[in-house]
Amino acid sequence: MNENHFDVIILGGGAAGLTAGIYLSRAKMKTLIVNEGTAGGQMVLTHEIANYPGVESIGGYMLGSTMRKQAQTFGATIFNNSKILELDLTSEIKSIELARKGNFTSDSIIIATGGRSRPLNVPGEDNFKGRGISYCATCDGDFFQDKEIIVVGGGNSALEEAVSLTKYASKVAIVHQFDHFQALEHYIEEAEANEKIEFIMESEIVEFSGDDKLTGVKIKNMKTKELSAMDIDGVFVLIGYIPNTEAFEGIVELTDRKEIITTRDMETNIPGVFAAGDCTAKKYRQVTTAVADGAIAGLASVEYVANKLHR
Repeated sequence: MNENHFDVIILGGGAAGLTAGIYLSRAKMKTLIVNEGTAGGQMVLTHEIANYPGVESIGGYMLGSTMRKQAQTFGATIFNNSKILELDLTSEIKSIELARKGNFTSDSIIIATGGRSRPLNVPGEDNFKGRGISYCATCDGDFFQDKEIIVVGGGNSALEEAVSLTKYASKVAIVHQFDHFQALEHYIEEAEANEKIEFIMESEIVEFSGDDKLTGVKIKNMKTKELSAMDIDGVFVLIGYIPNTEAFEGIVELTDRKEIITTRDMETNIPGVFAAGDCTAKKYRQVTTAVADGAIAGLASVEYVANKLHR
């Protein structure tokens, strides 16, 4: 038996990839999970997850660690901090080359490389991620009960989430670069009608500041170039999402937003190649939806490999 051949290789070790690994390895499939970072994906950036069914509250890092241990207990092999140098998804036998580890092959591949929120890329942002700066209102909104916060962005999601955040925050300021929004009219009207929301237009945040947690920002008026300081308890950056699919362009079918297009069984346009989680074309990106995708992709790939063996 070729030690470097697996039934299924999973690219990505976040919620979707680890769940697929749990289902596959429990089904006695020889499974390899390859992750460019540490296991857990976007979960590890979340201080507390309070909306995962059956769990009252858990740290994102702990949930990711528990999923990783489950997958390993059932027999999955996990390579963390492994960079993919080359991959072949279109051949019947799929293959990848990993830096320092060599070549590996499989009968099926699951792409679960996730994505990343689009950052502002201004000084202080990296320091306060998870300590006042959030990229997910649904995940972190209730941690800002009776606090004053900022929402950065001017699209549908930014305005919709700003309104949602008024359930918790005492005051929400929307900071937007332009003098108009790129959102649908009903989102704009709803935000404008909310007494808790104020608008700081034609402006952008140029610096975050604080000690152990975020306490303030500097805002620049795009028109006058004037700088002003603002004390704040939290900032939600909602300016878009970037799927981690650069390696698959020209190979699997993508939307114009570079999201992987799948069937309801999470199969891509290439037989034997499935995709799951935040790298796929979907409306809601939550741990629960990623877990659901991973379970479906795992089960579908079990069926694909079984059918392939019995041809």
